[in-house]
Amino acid sequence: MESVNARPGGGLLAPARPRAAPAVPRRAAVAIRAGMLPWVPFWLALGIGGWFLLRDEPGRAFYAALALCACLGLLGPALVLRLAERGRCDWLWADRSRLAGLALLLMALGAGLSGFRAHLVAAPVLGFRYYGPVEGRVIGIDRSSSDRMRLLLDQVSLRDVPPGRVPQRVRVSLMTAQDLPVPGQRVMMTAHLGPPGGASEPGGFDFRRMAWFERLGAIGYARTPVLAVAMPRDDGALALHRLRMSLAETMRERIGGQEGAVSAALVTGDRSGISEQTNEIMRASNLYHIISISGLHMSMLAGFVYAALRIAGAAAQGLAGARGIAVHKLAAAGALAVAALYLWLSGGGVATERSFVMVAVMLVAIIVDRRAVSLRTVAVAAVLVLILAPEALTEPGFQMSFAATVALILVQEPWLKLAPALPWWARPVVMLVLSSAVAGLATSPIAAIHFGRMTQYGMLANLLVVPVVGMLVMPGAVFAAVLAPLGLAQPALWLMGLGTKWMLWVAAWVAGLDGAVTLVPAPPPAVLPLLGLGAALLFLGPLTEAGRLLLLRRILGAGLLAASALVWFWSERPLVLVSAEGDAVAVMTQAGRVPSKPRGGGFAIQNWLEADGDSADQRTAAARALWTGPNPDRQAILGAGDGSLRLRHLTGKAAEVLDRLDCQGPTIVVADRKLTATVDPDCLVLDAARLRRTGAVAIGIRQGQPWLRPAQGPGPGRIWQ
Repeated sequence: MESVNARPGGGLLAPARPRAAPAVPRRAAVAIRAGMLPWVPFWLALGIGGWFLLRDEPGRAFYAALALCACLGLLGPALVLRLAERGRCDWLWADRSRLAGLALLLMALGAGLSGFRAHLVAAPVLGFRYYGPVEGRVIGIDRSSSDRMRLLLDQVSLRDVPPGRVPQRVRVSLMTAQDLPVPGQRVMMTAHLGPPGGASEPGGFDFRRMAWFERLGAIGYARTPVLAVAMPRDDGALALHRLRMSLAETMRERIGGQEGAVSAALVTGDRSGISEQTNEIMRASNLYHIISISGLHMSMLAGFVYAALRIAGAAAQGLAGARGIAVHKLAAAGALAVAALYLWLSGGGVATERSFVMVAVMLVAIIVDRRAVSLRTVAVAAVLVLILAPEALTEPGFQMSFAATVALILVQEPWLKLAPALPWWARPVVMLVLSSAVAGLATSPIAAIHFGRMTQYGMLANLLVVPVVGMLVMPGAVFAAVLAPLGLAQPALWLMGLGTKWMLWVAAWVAGLDGAVTLVPAPPPAVLPLLGLGAALLFLGPLTEAGRLLLLRRILGAGLLAASALVWFWSERPLVLVSAEGDAVAVMTQAGRVPSKPRGGGFAIQNWLEADGDSADQRTAAARALWTGPNPDRQAILGAGDGSLRLRHLTGKAAEVLDRLDCQGPTIVVADRKLTATVDPDCLVLDAARLRRTGAVAIGIRQGQPWLRPAQGPGPGRIWQ
């Protein structure tokens, strides 16, 4: 009998009569069970990503428009619902308006959260070069990519700088080897400081954005010893940090070598003991993700504790003859407590917090009798992370972690159908190979976009290492924590060291294989959004679409994936690149990019070569034929024949002593100082004064005329610029 409240047309908004479920593709079954929830972080991410893609900082009108969109998203579906109840609108359109309204609301919310977060973390940024005494409290110690120790300071004091202009946090690299202070200790040194650098080229990674959200207002280096000003106080957060550093140092001493440094990083998150050589072989073998505390370690730890507690509980229950106790729920609660302790011990961090959220949602699902491994788990974790830290969307760790997790969940159902047909002894092996292949396929394009490299034998390395980490390293960490109060942690630490030694051996062996790493050119900025949008449309499950609309959406997703590949493949690297300070210029030739000088230019030239997919260092690249003239006035010819241009790079006093700049034909002049000389009409000048407004510049030639693409447009730019 039909319900008296049934509405004509059925749909999501009406309790329709019982009817057969619509047919759906088998591969979408997991996504369908998850319902609309996986689309919530998708729509949030669209709003967040759109906000970060804006060229200039939006004003009040933008946020007023967002508020209007949010109101439309809330009120529009309600209006359409009323029309449907009066018979003036089809219920199918009411359903679709509900979904459209939810999408509009979430996109507006994502953009608004991004703006709120950017202004919430606002802190002073040093606007000039500073040299002098620097005093502050140590809140972090790590190692730079050049293998130098770095101190992160807060409560900073700079000589002759008003308090309102002093950065909230400063990072200083130590150029000399010395005893390091402890977290919480107040120190003093003489240092060179400057504002965080911008993108090394238009469309490149903007370090200022990352520094802004970390409240990092200045970076620099010190050649003098670090002097202690005051002993650390026993305040909560830094006392915990000192405990972490002490545990890390103990593990490094007990285990020894780089094995101890890696073990300490896996337990405490302190990677300061890992040398850059070790980091490099881990990157080349695609094992670097194991060094950082991520979802892999959190899930391994929680899984081991859950299994151990469940086995122990079942054994105790059998011996005691007790029944009716939900041992699996008690085990999940215990694993959740251990995961929270691991989060506390590791000092947090975006990646660790994200991993804890995912594991916590899974364990809570077990406790409340819900499915633990599903797209719901990932969606809830993603929503929480994006709400608390919208900037995480731009980080490769977030993108790769969720891409791998979603891919593994989507292949779960096919695996459950395949597994019974395999011999019992082959299932673990096939599952390991399948999971490594799926995770690798999901993350490789993202890694290539961000890091410009493809690791050819990464799957092999992970197959050899990940099981060892799960069976030796993480269980060893648990046993070490349990036995440490009794003074019996050494055997467990030896077990950890054995596992990390195997990991480092495999990493070195794989990194040494021919063709282990393939460098790829950096793609245009549009490639990553196209890739993410296409993958979501292709693989996420249906909402309320009929078969034809679902097919069209997936065709659109596949088309966007193909478009991202084509845009990347057909893109060309800029002909000429100029750094924001004017101290580095490099030209692309058939032999590769050629810098004007073998030294100088900071990290810009190395970044350019890596973005070109070129493995040469600056000295090797500068030896390629192109530039002529003395070091302060280097010159090169771009193009050939009547359409050729001259490129001059003036540095140091060569730019200051000029009275007149005679170009004798079309010439582009780059200088690291402000030019005061009279300029010939044929000169296109990019001196320090102009580059300060434009940032780094890419130059090309079209029909014999140069065109410029600056990193910063003529507008005010973003808040971190």
